[in-house]
Amino acid sequence: MAKSVVVTGGASGIGLAMSRHFASQGYRVAILDINSETGPEVAAEIAAEFPTATVCFKKCNVASWEEQAAVFEDVFHEHGNRIDIVMANAGINEGGPVTIVDLQEQKPSRPNLRTLDINLTGTIYSVKLAAHYMNRNPDGVSRGSIICTASNAGIYPLPMAPLYATTKFGVVGLVRSLARVLEKSNIQINALAPAVLETNISGPNSKEFFSKMVVTPMSTLIRGVADFIADPSVSGQVAEIHGDKVTIRPHHEWVDDGSRRNIEMFWTVTNS
Repeated sequence: MAKSVVVTGGASGIGLAMSRHFASQGYRVAILDINSETGPEVAAEIAAEFPTATVCFKKCNVASWEEQAAVFEDVFHEHGNRIDIVMANAGINEGGPVTIVDLQEQKPSRPNLRTLDINLTGTIYSVKLAAHYMNRNPDGVSRGSIICTASNAGIYPLPMAPLYATTKFGVVGLVRSLARVLEKSNIQINALAPAVLETNISGPNSKEFFSKMVVTPMSTLIRGVADFIADPSVSGQVAEIHGDKVTIRPHHEWVDDGSRRNIEMFWTVTNS
């Protein structure tokens, strides 16, 4: 039976590349995206290009728990009561070079937290739903694989978009913290940390901007996806995607043995 895949934000950019990749494998692909105008057309085009795959579009605002929960339930039943792979990918940027700190304001304005709602809260919803349905799959070497789209802005500072960076640091922390919890049910969770990819998340002057930077081809990101899917023993890892390299970034070194023991004690409590 073909694997069942959910791709959030799957109708454009990175998500579209992921959707096409899984369709090329002949999988059953559910594209979740808020854009109901182009989404059905994208799904139809992918289905026509890869006739051995089953591709559907589901309108979904990932920042809404109710919408995501309803769509995941539909996909689970439509795909033969199983979900094998979830790409928690949907995300937005901050809309340009902005910062939450404006020292010229006479009165502090309330920050717009939509980036957090979609990039972090939406990803948390996706992970929770993925784990729930994967845990209903038959036991085996792997019950399922969750791959979250972080960013190298979750590894390095990004002064021009601090809220975006905050969400991606959060995704990295979520993945690393949940790995051992999900491991007990043979569910993988990993993260991709792509560098500069030319996608629709970029601003209107992106061509001039990108001309001064190293742009990573989408093929490198897809290779990172394939590597994670191929090895069920890998979990809690962050793959930086840059240029032609897929580099697993190790966790921070322990500052001392006491710090390591403390974290292990937290795990003992969690596992009891």
